[in-house]
Amino acid sequence: MAAVPTRTGSDGKIAVDRSGRVAVEERPFRAALGVPEDRGLQPPEQGPYNSPMPLVDQIQKDIVTAMKAKDEARLSTLRMVKSALQLKTVEKMSPLDDKESQAVLATLIKQRKDSIEQFTKGGRQEMADKEAAEIIVIESYLPKAASDSDIAAGVKATIAEMGSPTIKEMGTVMKNAMAKFAAAGMRVDGKMVSELVKKELAGK
Repeated sequence: MAAVPTRTGSDGKIAVDRSGRVAVEERPFRAALGVPEDRGLQPPEQGPYNSPMPLVDQIQKDIVTAMKAKDEARLSTLRMVKSALQLKTVEKMSPLDDKESQAVLATLIKQRKDSIEQFTKGGRQEMADKEAAEIIVIESYLPKAASDSDIAAGVKATIAEMGSPTIKEMGTVMKNAMAKFAAAGMRVDGKMVSELVKKELAGK
């Protein structure tokens, strides 16, 4: 099997397993939702992007840097990201703020995870590895993704705060949970949150 690109260091690393799923190894997020009140809720660790410059401007600057460095792989990914942001700007008919730009990047990551699964199933590992490498670049401009334990803790905390919601109130629980994650600056997979909420409410 072709070598799988990895990211090492404090941000963890990403890899593609044989089933086509993207496995992310992360350091535990110590400020998970539901921690004791005396510790407070701390924001998650950020990716390399931590600039006062708007995200769209930072990406343009990094495109120039990648061109000078002749880093073709990174340059190709950043140009693709720039095109996606420009398209969204045209649709909105006004400049994007960082939150909107990050939503576009999150969509690009989801698309690539889906592609990785399909490429792996089709025996096209080289293409799957390329998609995984692109994910690493895109993720560097986003807050660090919440771990599975963070998401589970957030869902349970939301349900506890609402008392004893039933499965009929799943939509409200989802809305409250996503708002809690957003307030904490946590990047989460909405599908995973939905599945956990449904599981937690199934017995109620």
